[in-house]
Amino acid sequence: MTSLSSSLLTAYATYHKVRFARKTLQVYSVQERFLLNLLQAHKNTEMGKKLGLSTIKTIEQFREQVPILPYESYAPYVDRISKGEKNVLNPEPVIYINLTSGSTGNKKQVPVTRSFQASLRRADLASMGFALKLLQQRGLKFGKVLLPNSANLQGITSGGIPYGPVSVGSIRKGQFLFEQIFVYPFAALKIADSLARHYVCLLFALRNRDLRGFTANFPMLVLRTCGYLEDYAEDLINDLETGAIASWLKLEPHIRVSLERKLLPVPGRAAELREILKTEGKLTPKQAWSGLSYVLTAQGGTSDFYLQHFPHYFGDTPVFGGVYGSAEATFSVYHNFNSEAGILAVESGFFEFIPQEQWEVENPKTLLATEVEIHKLYRILVTSYSGFYRYDIGDVVEVLGFYNQAPLIAFRYRRGGLLSSTTEKTTECHVIQVMEALHKEFNLRLDDFCITLSEQEFPAHYIVNIELAAGETLSNPQGFLNRFEYWLTQINTPYGTVRDGQVPSPRLRILQAGSFDLVRQRQIKRGMPDSQLKLPHISEDRSFLAELTVEYEVNLSNEYVNQIPDSLVF
Repeated sequence: MTSLSSSLLTAYATYHKVRFARKTLQVYSVQERFLLNLLQAHKNTEMGKKLGLSTIKTIEQFREQVPILPYESYAPYVDRISKGEKNVLNPEPVIYINLTSGSTGNKKQVPVTRSFQASLRRADLASMGFALKLLQQRGLKFGKVLLPNSANLQGITSGGIPYGPVSVGSIRKGQFLFEQIFVYPFAALKIADSLARHYVCLLFALRNRDLRGFTANFPMLVLRTCGYLEDYAEDLINDLETGAIASWLKLEPHIRVSLERKLLPVPGRAAELREILKTEGKLTPKQAWSGLSYVLTAQGGTSDFYLQHFPHYFGDTPVFGGVYGSAEATFSVYHNFNSEAGILAVESGFFEFIPQEQWEVENPKTLLATEVEIHKLYRILVTSYSGFYRYDIGDVVEVLGFYNQAPLIAFRYRRGGLLSSTTEKTTECHVIQVMEALHKEFNLRLDDFCITLSEQEFPAHYIVNIELAAGETLSNPQGFLNRFEYWLTQINTPYGTVRDGQVPSPRLRILQAGSFDLVRQRQIKRGMPDSQLKLPHISEDRSFLAELTVEYEVNLSNEYVNQIPDSLVF
């Protein structure tokens, strides 16, 4: 990045950060203005006329007149948009359709217009402004970034609208900006094969000793990139030395030619990295780039389990959340390192909060951003320039404090992702807290885990499926399961209540190494883009882990239910 482009980007991001912070001093009026401007712009769309948006003059009138609708109510309209119909949900042309990951159900389609992009970009730039200020305070540098996401569209609709993951749309829209900060040519992101794309991005990144940012959508994906760096360190170093790209990679011929023209040999850098590999026996990001300034990835929810692995790869490098967002909206802007609390993105949507006591009510009463309380959980609703109104994405957030008048929120879990043998409603948040406690208690690293229910039983046993990290052993599986039981009763008290007489005791299954990699590969084969790849830590799908090899199984009454030398497939 040139000093001029860096200075311009810093000035632009700083302006948006200051502007955003000023808006948090008047949250009610900022939210009201956002909503009324949106309704005015959308009042003559088909949906706008149906909802009578032209007659709405106040927030209270909006909440009384516009119902809370699920995605299924919007799906027929989005289908028509994808076929080329105009002015259905949006007064402007739809230029892209965001696809959700489908991790908790079917994929959803979200219309994207220039106004929608502009509202989200304000949050992105404010977040960058906060990050730059934090780096400056710590004496850290901003510079080139590694982000191995795909830039390939998933397709084009019959109406000529491109569609794909939200990250693809963002990268393609911001290509000029990304070309300034990426450490590799933009063509590297057009490689279709996931492993080949990650390998090539790492190869170009290793040429540069001064990489500053290490980025992926989710912490699990950060760890996957770290795994590739370790697994292919020798190949990468050889390629740096020769100035060629490994012939065994699945790489489009024209992209290979284009990239190899820009990949000159760097034998000195190769020798430096080979010495690290020889001395340390591995190559981690912090060893390869000693001046790494930050890791950018999602915070909250399922992230916490994976973040505990970061010190192994990054030492004390700070972690920054960027923005908390989805295909449907941006919800918060992060303002601190190593924090799951983000400032409500008051200019990217109009937000309402459903308190817990209203979750099962057909027409719940909502609170505004200025009415929420600290340490309480809420379902969050968003009205945005996507054309969705009072939309319940299913996310549950916790309010952790306030930044001026704006609530600081953290994602906890997505509703629909519940595990119940009877009525206990165990969430991902519950089991992640349990596993964090067990990690500290047993000093044990897991590659991954997922809690499922036993098949063909009611009430069902909880099945604690774990895969140990490389080099780890579990010397006391019975004790581990006992403590799982203890911590779950402490963290989810309804579980403790039903365990007294209704729910049978849990079981522990130790899965063969590589099991969760197989699950991830299945998800990709089913059409989930690798940049959106997430594994649920709870699943009521009794076949979710089907055909994985179980090394042994333990329950609370016997030391081993099965300790099987030839392994067990379930």
